[in-house]
Amino acid sequence: MVCSMVKKGLLGAALSAGALYLVFGTSAPSYVRTAFHKVRHNARVAVPVQFEIDKTREEIANLEPAIRDNIESYARAEVDVEHLGKEIDTTRGNLAVEKRALLALRDHVRAGDYRLAGRSNDSAEELNVELARRWDHFKNVSRILEEKEKALKSRQQALASARKQLDSMSAQKRTLMTKLDAIEARLKAIEASRTQNEFDFDDSALARAKASVADLEKRLEIMARKAEYEGRYADVGVPIGTEHGRDVVKEIDAELGAAKGGEVGNGDKSL
Repeated sequence: MVCSMVKKGLLGAALSAGALYLVFGTSAPSYVRTAFHKVRHNARVAVPVQFEIDKTREEIANLEPAIRDNIESYARAEVDVEHLGKEIDTTRGNLAVEKRALLALRDHVRAGDYRLAGRSNDSAEELNVELARRWDHFKNVSRILEEKEKALKSRQQALASARKQLDSMSAQKRTLMTKLDAIEARLKAIEASRTQNEFDFDDSALARAKASVADLEKRLEIMARKAEYEGRYADVGVPIGTEHGRDVVKEIDAELGAAKGGEVGNGDKSL
């Protein structure tokens, strides 16, 4: 069953890849990558900004345990360096004492004085053996001291570097938190501005209504002028007939009154 599902999945993937290759040719991988990045980008853009701020704040807060661990490591290293420094100081003091005793024994052997405090029966050979033993021990301790001094110097340098890193990490954490607080404050200001804008009246509907009224007024004015011009010019050139034997002048005189002083007659002559 599982093998069958795997085979079907592989077959589907192969067919999909083949279809992409047939459509886009050798550019198919590029199209696939572009589509993938676009989908990922769109998904990221769809995430609310406040969610991203909270996620980032949590990431910054997660730096605190690492800083505490580094502080503990630094404190331990600092104590180790201090103890090593004290150990080196003690070794130096012991070497100084041993050096004085070694030089004193050397002077006794050089002078042939084999009578030392509490050891008056020592022979020259025994003193030489003792001198050689002390000298070898002095050189061995000196070599160990030199190695410890190198180790101390190296640890001090590492401690100084760790201190700088710790200071830098702590400072960067504070800087990131400050920047994130500023981003969140700006987001809240933008959201507050949006909320305020929701109460602003939208005058676009009013502007559309005004435009519609103006358009209606314009159309009515056009209709009125059209009617006026039609009344003025519609009958031009059309002959008007009268009834035979009709006395129009008498009709006008009867309605409007006869003309005085022969004005009508003069007017008739002028016409």
